[in-house]
Amino acid sequence: MTAATYTSPISPGYSWYEATVGERPEYPVLDGDVSADVVIIGGGFTGLSAATHLAKAGTNVVLIEAERFGDGASGRNGGQLGTGQRGSLDELEAELGWTRAKALFDLAEEAKAHLLEFSETNGIEIDFMPGQLSVAHKKRYVDDYRKYADYMQEKAGYPHMTFMDAEETAQRVGSRRYYGGTRDVGTGHIHPLKLVIGTARVAAAAGAKLYEKTRSTGIISQGGKVRVTTPRGTITADKALIAVNAYGGDLEPESAAHVMPIGSFIGATVPLGSDSPVIPGGESVDDSRFVVRYFRKSKDGRLLFGGREIYTVDDPADISTHIRRQIAEVYPALRDVEITHSWGGFVGITMPRKPFVREVMPNVISAGGYSGHGVMLSNFVGKLYAETVAGNRDRLKLFEDLKIPPFPGGRRFRSPLLFLALSWYALRDRI
Repeated sequence: MTAATYTSPISPGYSWYEATVGERPEYPVLDGDVSADVVIIGGGFTGLSAATHLAKAGTNVVLIEAERFGDGASGRNGGQLGTGQRGSLDELEAELGWTRAKALFDLAEEAKAHLLEFSETNGIEIDFMPGQLSVAHKKRYVDDYRKYADYMQEKAGYPHMTFMDAEETAQRVGSRRYYGGTRDVGTGHIHPLKLVIGTARVAAAAGAKLYEKTRSTGIISQGGKVRVTTPRGTITADKALIAVNAYGGDLEPESAAHVMPIGSFIGATVPLGSDSPVIPGGESVDDSRFVVRYFRKSKDGRLLFGGREIYTVDDPADISTHIRRQIAEVYPALRDVEITHSWGGFVGITMPRKPFVREVMPNVISAGGYSGHGVMLSNFVGKLYAETVAGNRDRLKLFEDLKIPPFPGGRRFRSPLLFLALSWYALRDRI
């Protein structure tokens, strides 16, 4: 077995999420050799959800996390749930046919309901706020939004999405920057780190053995057993789940070839006050840029504004500068607003923006690449993995059967090629 070289992309900045969860529970470092039925690498949404459902079913499960739970994308993201898969249902229908596309949509709807029900049942306060506005930053896109709202209501039977004209969009966003869009009252947004911390608590209470600051240095499947090495011990198990998403380094080459880390950056302003015209209904917002901008108001009235059009940042001050400029494009009156917290992290994307779920070696499944739609989907994929261990793989196979090509350029050139592609799309968004 060759030890993997793990390089953790450092996430700059102390997030508003970290500042508002109180004291975070700490879990021990793995010290010594252990055995289990299932070993999970990665303590984000996917891994912790899988550990919870496995442990509740009586499975002996061990989970390791290289840093602390929630230090990756699961605890630092935009918090938006969304509806359906990352791609629109009509696009999926054109590619996969109605039956498969609708099955994937229904799975995502179940994922949404499961997340909210799981949180309520287990007493996890996730600060859920309803509603999402998807808005067009170019006038020529407006008809597509109108047609999609009709399609969702008439063909998909989804009554929660309605079209907004320019005036309604301006009133609901609190800005005249956009030309129209859709309003979805069947979804919403959450405090993601509270969900991570709560899920870990439920998993531990169910009997899952959880370890932080325990980096995987290698994984091998041989002789019907999976062995995961760490700096201070080895875990031997019957099965393994790799749930590291964008933070895998070269732990497992097939996952690394298909899931690319991309930086995402968020700034939190001071509370704007109850009389602020910004998003008066409290919905989350995402725009039509390929390099998407996403923003929402927290329960205490802060604007949390995120974007990915930032490629080189060395410290949180740099993030604040870039984010404030983007805020000012949408809300000119907030040009000089104080940003109290700014932070970055890495999300995992795939070429077609669909999840990567694959058996990468015997008895080892890797899951990631949720492409900005992971708050909802990743938690449910963890549940589907637990179903697979219990003998029902049918639903997980809906993801496994998706065609996910590797990124071009190999390990040496794929990051520069992605940088060039995103730079091109960022330029196209402006013209």
